Amino acid sequence: MAENISIENIPDPDEWTVTVELDDGSEMDCEPLTIFDVDMQNYIVLLPVDENGLPSEEQVYIYRYYEDEKGEPSLGNIESDEEYDKVSKRFDEIQDSL
Repeated sequence: MAENISIENIPDPDEWTVTVELDDGSEMDCEPLTIFDVDMQNYIVLLPVDENGLPSEEQVYIYRYYEDEKGEPSLGNIESDEEYDKVSKRFDEIQDSL
């Protein structure tokens, strides 16, 4: 579970870097894979990238996704197993439709 999450906008608005600080204090850089809605809440799927900026396809991370009134993005943890099950099921459906 992440303790601290920051999103940096890069000059190209289609490219983001998301840095997640993990419980052990290490940081993980990710690129967003998709943002989707479940029960009127947005979620973001993050794909970790290595030190060369290449995505790892072994694991993804899913967080709640918010934008404030200024359009600044932020992330939050999924709080329950029930919520996570709904969200991961929806993500699987999205992947299957591609």
